Amino acid sequence: MPAIEIVGIVVFSAAYRSLDHYIYWLGGQAVTDGTSLYSERHSGLWFTNTPFMAVLFAPMAALPLTAARMVWQLASVAAFAWACVSALRLAGRRPTRSAVAAAVALGLLLEPVWHSLFLGQVNLFLLALVLADVQRVSTGRRAGIGIGIAAAVKLTPAVFIVLLLAAGRVRAAMTAAGTFVLCTATAHLITPDASRLYWLHTFYDTSRVGVPYISNQSPYGALARILGGVDHIGAWYQAVPVVFGILGLTLAALWARRGDWLAAAAVTGVTGLLMSPISWSHHWVWAVPALAVLVRTGDRALALGGFLLFLLTPPWWTPHDGGPDEYGFHGVLTAAANAYLLAALAFLLFMAALLRPRASSSAHPAVQHHETAEKAAMEAAFSAARRRQRIPAGAVVSVLIETKPSSRRRPEP
Repeated sequence: MPAIEIVGIVVFSAAYRSLDHYIYWLGGQAVTDGTSLYSERHSGLWFTNTPFMAVLFAPMAALPLTAARMVWQLASVAAFAWACVSALRLAGRRPTRSAVAAAVALGLLLEPVWHSLFLGQVNLFLLALVLADVQRVSTGRRAGIGIGIAAAVKLTPAVFIVLLLAAGRVRAAMTAAGTFVLCTATAHLITPDASRLYWLHTFYDTSRVGVPYISNQSPYGALARILGGVDHIGAWYQAVPVVFGILGLTLAALWARRGDWLAAAAVTGVTGLLMSPISWSHHWVWAVPALAVLVRTGDRALALGGFLLFLLTPPWWTPHDGGPDEYGFHGVLTAAANAYLLAALAFLLFMAALLRPRASSSAHPAVQHHETAEKAAMEAAFSAARRRQRIPAGAVVSVLIETKPSSRRRPEP
């Protein structure tokens, strides 16, 4: 099945000009030919990503559009496969070829994933960079570069820097922040005027995009539709992202401190979507690690329900042509129109309810695997020491019984 899907992606890439990739490509050209990156429209649309994103696309802009698009789309699929490998490892599963193929095949059926490919979006790269970094953190290795690059490309992943700080992984957080600053400074050196305009004005200007459009599944987008436009949303809304950020990141940090970094990553990704004023449906690739968490808990009904939600995409079945039925409150219709948002809130509530004191024997597979490996290594070390120094066998057994790897906090790398 993955092979068929990939063939379909290749054919699609050759035949269809993906809109967002085209804007990226034009943005890369604007860096090299001196065209104003943010003060002029490109093919009728604004370039809304960071200057660093435009700088990254400058080399690709030198390629013919079709060739650049095919390279980008195949690389996006490879990035998604990499993200699936990281998710499997975070779940305590071996990323065998069959497991990765199954995860990719099923993931490509989800609207946020295939919509990212349809538009030529950058989301799958961001997902891969962040999950790879989180997986390195979970195993005690140095991390932060991937998260820093992702945040420099699109600001929302910067929420993971806060997660690292809240989880006590200060070195990884500083690495991520330093990488973000380095990438942003590099872009400023290459495009100083565009960088100045972006950071002083453009990056918080939501008027350049259609906030009420049905694809925007953020709380801000939902309120714009229900209340009849952004003009009806008061200044009080500025507190809403702050509240979501505090509650969501606190929950994520608690999971991280338990050693469950898959849950922490999923909760943080969903929290970022709730904090952002613009969370297009293709930004919701964080449904993939969230579904992985639900599968790992063994709750098949919830996992299947979540999968069907992002497979059937209820928001797109509701009025979204700007007519009167798209605005106001219409009961079940409004719930369907904001299904991703409601699913995100339900997921955070579920993860909060699941967060209760557990014995180490009920820890998730990733923690159990780490503890089993650690105890095996200790047994081997004591056995070797006993052979060399003739330590009594009873002493070895006593030390191993008293040693509890799950009760020790892993030192920060």
